[in-house]
Amino acid sequence: MALEEVEERSAELSPAFTRVREEIGKVLVGQASLVDRLLVGLLADGHLLLEGLPGLAKTTAVKALASALDVQFSRIQFTPDLLPADLVGTQIYNPRDGSFSTRKGPVFANIVLADEINRAPAKVQSALLEAMQERQVTLGDTTHLLPSPFLVLATQNPIEQEGTYPLPEAQVDRFLMKIRVDYPSRDEEREVMRRSVEQPKTVKPVLDVETLGSARALVSSLTMEPVVGEYILDLVRATRNASAHGAELGRFIEFGASPRASLSLALAARATAFIQGRGFVTPDDVKAVARDVLRHRVLLTYEAEAEEMDADAVLGDLLERVPTP
Repeated sequence: MALEEVEERSAELSPAFTRVREEIGKVLVGQASLVDRLLVGLLADGHLLLEGLPGLAKTTAVKALASALDVQFSRIQFTPDLLPADLVGTQIYNPRDGSFSTRKGPVFANIVLADEINRAPAKVQSALLEAMQERQVTLGDTTHLLPSPFLVLATQNPIEQEGTYPLPEAQVDRFLMKIRVDYPSRDEEREVMRRSVEQPKTVKPVLDVETLGSARALVSSLTMEPVVGEYILDLVRATRNASAHGAELGRFIEFGASPRASLSLALAARATAFIQGRGFVTPDDVKAVARDVLRHRVLLTYEAEAEEMDADAVLGDLLERVPTP
């Protein structure tokens, strides 16, 4: 598809996502970066992990996004006593005729909110992993396809460790991005207080599945010059050989990002370009989402923890050192 045609088609589809942003703004104050990342995940068909302290409107943002779409939404509150059957469903025996009937679980929805995902044990995480990666669920001897689109938006608290289970690295890698949700500004918090005494507003569905599918197809056809693709490879591969970009960086990174990170970074950059109204990807699009795509895929050393270096600080240093085309 020619660049002119892509940009023309983008101009036709982008107003729908502007309306989604406006609908979310009815119940969510500020958090523009979070909303952008939610739209990127939606367009790139990638699961998202939202990490932030309690009370920062993570759940509100996800519910608002689901309400702005004409899709089926399901919320699952993860707890230590949750069972895989509570997530994916089960087969029920009928003693009259000796048959089994299938009862599908809440994971059979277009958007699934996995609230406090790190509170569920390993068996539940394993069941969710199949759903996230294969877009299917196995009940007994039968495999059931999940609806399309299918998106898992998970939340977790970064400071509370009591009664939590660290997510397996294989599952963490399935998330397109790990988004850090920060405190609002003073003006935004004042607006939250003002709205709290008003009549709650209702978010209306303004984006249907057909339009979303068209936008996703267009995002995948956005122009990405070879030099931008090479820049993505340079960034991802730099996490595996950080010492080549500075001895101190080599001390901080134990394991770098997998090839899935290269694919995710390219997808997220394309979706970012679409949101910006362009038909082509720039290095700035890559930089805009690099931390979100890579922070959960880079394993730091004990030395980095001892010096209070987190993944964002290390990746920020790496972004400055890798030459930008």
